[in-house]
Amino acid sequence: MAQVIGGEHHVHPLAHGNGDTLEKQLNGFVRAVALIERLGNALGTLAFTWATVVLLGGYPTALRQDKDFWFATAIVFLEALRMFSRNNRLDYQLFFDTRGAFRPLGWNGLTVVVSFTSLFVFLRNSDMISMIYERRTMYWTMYWMSYLMVAALLALPVYRFLLPGLARLLGHDLLHRVIWLWSPLVPFLFMGLSIRFLDSREFVTSVSVTANLVAFLLLLAVVLLLTISRLQFPSIIRLVHRTLGSKQVFWQRVILNSCMLATGVMLVFMAAYPAGIFSYSYLLYGHVLILEVSATAIVSLGNLQIPAAILRVVLALMRLIPHDYYGDNVTQIDTSDPRNGGKINLAPSLDIFYGMVLGQGILYSVACILELFSVIPRRSLARRGGFGGRWGVDCVNLYYAYAFEKYMQGDVLAPKNISLNNFAVDSLNSDTPKMQFHGIRIMHSLLQQQPTRRWFIMKLNASMETMARLTNMLDWTSPEDATVRLFAAKVTAELATSIRVVTIPGTIQVVSALLDYGSQQKRGNPLLDTKVGDEKIHDSILNVDENQEEETQDRSTEQVGTDEQKSWILKCCQRISMVWSIPQEEPLTEQDLLPALGMLILDGLASCDQGNCVEISRASSLIPKIIAFTSCTKSGTTYTDAQRKVLVKSSLKLLHRLTSVEGAIGITLRHEVSKSPFLLRNLAEILKDGMSSQEVRTLVVGITRNLAIEENARQVVGRVQVIITWLMQAFLGPDRPSSTDADQLLREVAGQALAMLAIDNVNNCFAMLGEIGHEFIKILTSMIHIERYRCVAASLLRNICQHARLKLKEPDLKELSYCLRQALEIILDADGAELEIFIGLSSQICKVIPEDFARELEDGRIKDRFVKRLVDALNSYMEPSAHCPGIRRVILEQAINMMEYDSSYASYFVNCRMAEALSMVEETASEAENYSLFLGDVGLMEARDETLSSLVARAKQLLAMRRS
Repeated sequence: MAQVIGGEHHVHPLAHGNGDTLEKQLNGFVRAVALIERLGNALGTLAFTWATVVLLGGYPTALRQDKDFWFATAIVFLEALRMFSRNNRLDYQLFFDTRGAFRPLGWNGLTVVVSFTSLFVFLRNSDMISMIYERRTMYWTMYWMSYLMVAALLALPVYRFLLPGLARLLGHDLLHRVIWLWSPLVPFLFMGLSIRFLDSREFVTSVSVTANLVAFLLLLAVVLLLTISRLQFPSIIRLVHRTLGSKQVFWQRVILNSCMLATGVMLVFMAAYPAGIFSYSYLLYGHVLILEVSATAIVSLGNLQIPAAILRVVLALMRLIPHDYYGDNVTQIDTSDPRNGGKINLAPSLDIFYGMVLGQGILYSVACILELFSVIPRRSLARRGGFGGRWGVDCVNLYYAYAFEKYMQGDVLAPKNISLNNFAVDSLNSDTPKMQFHGIRIMHSLLQQQPTRRWFIMKLNASMETMARLTNMLDWTSPEDATVRLFAAKVTAELATSIRVVTIPGTIQVVSALLDYGSQQKRGNPLLDTKVGDEKIHDSILNVDENQEEETQDRSTEQVGTDEQKSWILKCCQRISMVWSIPQEEPLTEQDLLPALGMLILDGLASCDQGNCVEISRASSLIPKIIAFTSCTKSGTTYTDAQRKVLVKSSLKLLHRLTSVEGAIGITLRHEVSKSPFLLRNLAEILKDGMSSQEVRTLVVGITRNLAIEENARQVVGRVQVIITWLMQAFLGPDRPSSTDADQLLREVAGQALAMLAIDNVNNCFAMLGEIGHEFIKILTSMIHIERYRCVAASLLRNICQHARLKLKEPDLKELSYCLRQALEIILDADGAELEIFIGLSSQICKVIPEDFARELEDGRIKDRFVKRLVDALNSYMEPSAHCPGIRRVILEQAINMMEYDSSYASYFVNCRMAEALSMVEETASEAENYSLFLGDVGLMEARDETLSSLVARAKQLLAMRRS
């Protein structure tokens, strides 16, 4: 009865790595970068202390005022700014954080560079410069203008850092989006004005102006179309999708970057037109190129760490190389001169100071350059961990920042427990929605690995705070929290088999609310409901397109041809692509319905603990909600066919789990399930539906079998002729050569359901026998010879003989006689529950056709062996067992039937010491033997006929009659 039916929720390990070493490579890289930065910080702190105590404190008058004093002072202020900013995380990230010292240029940065270049060229080609700088030559005007542009660009890192916070503070999200959307057109504004001024120059040919104008218009048209395509209008979105396909964002960026690069090249050549070919045009070329390179470098800066490191190196080298601490061309002093007593150790002190500053700058530069290559271990972690799409990159970046912050804290050599597991739990417990989202998604990914799964189970069992937070996420009903709620449900489903809900109050109620989320429409009765037609329809699954609209990362390249056919160039390109690429994010499917996940959670909870089943039985309206999803009709719902199938299968799995629960709570659950007036109708519809899968039908049959344990349910199921007919067809149909394991399982469970329905129910036995007449008995007797089905067939034959004896025809009796020998042979070798079933069958056959039974014992010459087998079995099972509680009862019934038919059998039983065995039975009689079935420690199907004591008394009486 405890046979598992239907697919269970298994965990498959990821294809790459394991939970213990997944992040090891990235952790090692972060540790190295953090160590270099911490060494630089240590040198900076020493330099600061050395300068303030030794130099400025010990040699205040000996330091040259025009050189070392101001150098030392500048360095001290720089170090003080770094040291004090450590107390403020935001300040330190803005100025001196190695992580993020460089930022990807991207199309935004490229747009900024081209915008500055176009402004420079516009000022160069217009008359503004002539009006402002009338007394200066054009060369010097351009010289200072280019440096002015570079100085303005130096503020960009600060601007890029402060802009998001400033935009959130002022609430100008719309303004920020407008700037982001239309900023690519800014370079073309200044570029067009520059061409307009070129047209007014006498020494510029019309051909040059026309060529520039044509190129300008083409680039402007392309950029304008791309800008319009990014507007969030449905018609534009559909048009762009048809044109560029699924990789529209990728192609938009490629085209836009190409246009920006082409614009930058045009601006370089346009800068020299007004000067003429024999003037200083080459110098102007150089200034524009220097401006573009400088702007590119500055825009790539994430903070001021690199400029500060370069400044340290430059300041240190400016004093270490000349080494003129005592004055020009003076490298040593006369120590014998009393006036030089205060300068004796000045040079070594300054060497030590500038050496520490130089080392600090070099360490910071090395750390920043090394940090540039962090993209390799980060992409490797995303690829091996299966973190796909935009969220995968964000998760890995957040973990990188988390690990870097941990390594920068505490003692350098102290062991630090830094892992994705801890990061996921810490993120989940944070108060930031972004961190909670990424924490729950990382946890979901890592739960797919068995080692990590075990770790999470141990961690969460020890942390009620985390489990409470996870459960609380299931109750987030705001639309903006839909994704978090979905993945919280998926994670809870993974952990459900180890959760005890008594430790987390309200869990069942929260999970029950997931079953309310969906497209199931509630129709009210017009006589009772005053709000008919006001039902709300919700999307039961997240929109896959919306969930993935920001996924802009590169995809892995497809493998072309075999390895033998690839050239070394293709192999190199493929390796580079593998290092850089990240896996594609798995799209949401019909399995990600919140009601389906809610039922999966309940399934796991029910399999974990009996206490969970008690809480499930107490939850109001929960079981009716589950049963409502077993309906496969299309009316009253907006689910798609695929979603409906998922919900039907999920509800059937859960109902099968609940009806299989053992013990007293199992009785309660089966009673609650069988009370539904819609369940049997829905089950019958599923069986009749030709589109139902074998697994779904097996679940339906298993539920029917489990419900048939209860007497009232057997009567109700027996009145649904559709179910009886289908079960008969499923069980009695022969196994075909093409039959799969699923087909054989369905047949076996259908037989179990029929056997349960036939126990102590005359009407059901009549209904089965009336389906196909004597063919039913014939098929059952033939199945006695098939090991997989023989117990079920024997149980059915036993109940038919017991309750429908009068309906049996002569052909049926002949078939019973034919199978008798096989049944007796099985009894001689069987044990346990199988022995109980076949002794019960032989006892009923002995009662129906006693002459054939006696003849079979005589012809087979097994009378003595058979009687001895019965007595030995009676002695062997003096203590009742839950898997065969009625074995002594059926043995006594068999012996009584034999002695009542022919009193000569009594002598055989006497010879085998039957009397002593009966005395032992009488002394060890138990209440457990009054039941036909046990689930757990609860007995079911109590026998209505004679008690075990009365059977013992009758057997003794028959033995005594023989003795007399």
